[in-house]
Amino acid sequence: MKMAKAPFSCFISRDVSWLSFNERVLSEAGDRTVPLLERLKFLSIYYSNLDEFFMVRVGSLIHRSLYMPGYKDEKTGRGAEDELKQLYGIVASQQKMAQLIYDRLMLDLNAEGIVKVDFKHLSKTEEIMTKKMFAEYKDLLSPRIIDEQHAVPFLSDRESFCVVSLSKNGKEKYGIVSLYRLPKYASFESENGKQKIVVMSELVNHYIQALFKKYTVKKKYTIRVTRNADIFFEDYDKGSKDSRFGMKKLLKQRKRSTPVRIQVYGKPSDEFINYLKEAFKVQSKQIFVSQVPFDLNFAKEIGQIPRLSYKSAKPVKNVHLKKGEFFPYLQNNDMLLSFPYQSIKPFIDLVYEAAEDDSVESIYITLYRLAASSRLAAALAYAADKGKEVICLLELRARFDEQNNIDYSEVLEDAGCQIIYGLEDMKVHSKLMLIKRRMQDGTASYITQLGTGNYNEVTSEQYTDLSFITSNYEVGVDAEKTFQSLRLGEAPEDVEHIVLAPNGFKKRLLAALDREKEKGSNGRVSIKVNSLNDMDVMEKFIECSKAGVKIELFIRGICCLKPGIAGVTENITVKSVIGRYLEHSRIYIFGTGNERRVFIGSGDLLNRNTERRVEAFIEIKSKEAEEQVLEVMHAFREDINNSWIMQPDGTYQKMPTAAGKDSFEYLREYFAKKEITTSGPQRDNIFDKISKLFNRAGKASQ
Repeated sequence: MKMAKAPFSCFISRDVSWLSFNERVLSEAGDRTVPLLERLKFLSIYYSNLDEFFMVRVGSLIHRSLYMPGYKDEKTGRGAEDELKQLYGIVASQQKMAQLIYDRLMLDLNAEGIVKVDFKHLSKTEEIMTKKMFAEYKDLLSPRIIDEQHAVPFLSDRESFCVVSLSKNGKEKYGIVSLYRLPKYASFESENGKQKIVVMSELVNHYIQALFKKYTVKKKYTIRVTRNADIFFEDYDKGSKDSRFGMKKLLKQRKRSTPVRIQVYGKPSDEFINYLKEAFKVQSKQIFVSQVPFDLNFAKEIGQIPRLSYKSAKPVKNVHLKKGEFFPYLQNNDMLLSFPYQSIKPFIDLVYEAAEDDSVESIYITLYRLAASSRLAAALAYAADKGKEVICLLELRARFDEQNNIDYSEVLEDAGCQIIYGLEDMKVHSKLMLIKRRMQDGTASYITQLGTGNYNEVTSEQYTDLSFITSNYEVGVDAEKTFQSLRLGEAPEDVEHIVLAPNGFKKRLLAALDREKEKGSNGRVSIKVNSLNDMDVMEKFIECSKAGVKIELFIRGICCLKPGIAGVTENITVKSVIGRYLEHSRIYIFGTGNERRVFIGSGDLLNRNTERRVEAFIEIKSKEAEEQVLEVMHAFREDINNSWIMQPDGTYQKMPTAAGKDSFEYLREYFAKKEITTSGPQRDNIFDKISKLFNRAGKASQ
């Protein structure tokens, strides 16, 4: 493994950086300027993120500590055991912070008439309602005894189980009850109009004596096991039919993999902790005790309360093109869509137009994550039914979406689409679609779409992403070459008008950085990605910084390079924007003025994106589209309300709030004005342009 040329002190480990990101999410839950129900959602996201962190990253480190004793992190020089020790300590510290935030949230919800039932102090009405509720669910519960004759049953990943210590005739044993068949929460309205939330694990534990009538229940706990989800794709049977069978086998293995964390809700005795350690073969540091319920999605039980939620902001539908108007429009104009500010519907409509247009021969598309009820999948199936050649590359290895993609591969295949899969040794993560037409004179014509995010209608309203659509012939030819390689099971070679990883992206990125380095203090780089840990790229950033190049990085999550270190990274800034939407777009800008080059694409700056995945990027040459991408970057540069600044020691500081300094609100207003009609994009009027110029001049003088 290549080790860092710069001092280890310039870098932070990927996993420590990720935990820092999740702490920023947790801080949103504690920010009382955020609407109350949104704070509850942020706390839920924090815990959901933490689940995945243990399943994937901690699972991987445990594997390395056991089977790769010589492993050293390239950025920090630390071994897996040292890294794990540090991570467990950080998580334990964060859990204390999460507990305080949860307690505050419960008080604030209570003040709004939303009360989590406290089973230690039940009112008469609560007792009547919860008894009735338990009676309704009792038949769904299957209590079991654990003793010398009955071993601990297999506990499914991230499922909650009530565990009680029992006594009978002077003998001690444990009882266990699976909550798998029960909802996580229930609710009812009290006589004074308050909404009461019932945590189902607490309900079952309160009345659990009824399930173990011949025993005396002494102590009650709820436990949850997190299992290693870092399955090894090299083991999956690629020789099986359509690769689906092999993936199904791997998913079964993941369900029964090694525990990496045990969570306990309650106040366990030392005896019980020791019992868990022995039963699940884990260490004390892998057992986390909390008074926060395992699942915090009871916002769904509460429903939408406008005063406690973000102001409703549906994507605008400002692409005014009817069926049959997309192709003529795109022959003369490029189109840029910005989610979630604009609707994804025009993209779906484009696919339907392709399905019904006689000139269309084929539709090629790479699919990574689809919505559970995908309108795009329906459009592709419709196109196949209309006689078009529809080729879908479905990546079965999209983590935690494997089963969804297996299901869609079968559905689309049944509909007449041709299904191919990712490459043997790497995932296909690109967001690329090609519509190929045969014109009346026999020549080929193309419409190519390339985006930064998934073709998922649900997340398109939650994540910020860009989708670029062009009829540029050269781009279409390169897209066709890319799909030809993928159909042959080959990693595509880099082409001229689309930048492809792994065979061209890093090389061209480093070359672009070198060009800025040659300009010295006149060099400029602006990059917006979700994560950064590629050592070659970070070393090049350091070289550029030392040469005087100003580098601004907008990185929501993992950033392994510390900015602002004198003589090393002093010309680098790092800003993380955490707020209403999940920042997801990937933008790369090099230079200024006439020399400026603007790219968007599907990949971050993690090793996996630059070296081990197929990613696709494109240079934005259309003046209108480039202006819109630059406006996105301007909004993030100016954002204060949602921004955290990375310090030279690797920590982050939240910027103070300020009126009008919210990138999400700014971009919503900006893209709402970008009407698209048959005559072309509707430009801002001259007065808007003059106003912008004055605003920019004022900012520059501050």
